[in-house]
Amino acid sequence: MDLDVIGRKDGFLIRLAKVEDAADYYEQNYCPLDEEVARLTGCKEVFTEEEVISFFLRSVEDEDRYFFLIIAPDGRIIGETVINEIDRDLRCANFRIGLYQAAERGKGIGTWATKATRDFAFEKLKLHRLELDVYSFNPRAERVYRNAGFKREGVLRDAIMDGGKYADDILMAMLEDEWKTLKR
Repeated sequence: MDLDVIGRKDGFLIRLAKVEDAADYYEQNYCPLDEEVARLTGCKEVFTEEEVISFFLRSVEDEDRYFFLIIAPDGRIIGETVINEIDRDLRCANFRIGLYQAAERGKGIGTWATKATRDFAFEKLKLHRLELDVYSFNPRAERVYRNAGFKREGVLRDAIMDGGKYADDILMAMLEDEWKTLKR
C-alpha cells in the first residue's frame, strides 16, 4: 500500500494532504463551513481564508500529525481524518474526522474512513492506543466509532456548550490488542 494513500473505495480516496491542496481545501469546505460541521466539531462557523490556509500548511508540515484528505470520485475534498498528538514513547495518539459535505454524510464514508485511518495507526505507526472524544449530541459519530471498535472510557459531564445548553464530552479509545482481535 502506498503510504500516501491509506484507502480506496468506490472511487473515494484517503490520502495525505499536500501543500498544493490548501486553496481547494479552503474553497471546497470553508466557503461557508457547514453549520452542522461547526457544531459537531466544536469550532467556530466563520474562518478567514488566511486562517484556514495557515492552519492547513502548519498541519501538513507538523511531524507529529498525519493529515489525510477524503477525496470524492470527482476530485473534490469532502473531509479529513487526522492522527495527532502522537506520543512516540507511549505509542499513543488522538484521532479525529470531519466530513464537510452534508450530501456525503450518511453513506458509510465516515465509517470507512475511520476504519482505514485506525488501521493505518496500528499497522504503520505501531500505536498501542488510539483515542478520541465525541460530543453527546453526536450519537451518529459515536455509533461509527463503536462500529470501528472504539470503546467508551469515560464522560466529561457538562464539559461543553451546545446552543446554550451543557453537553457531555465522551472519551473513547482502542488498544492495540483490541484492534488485533478485530482484524483476525
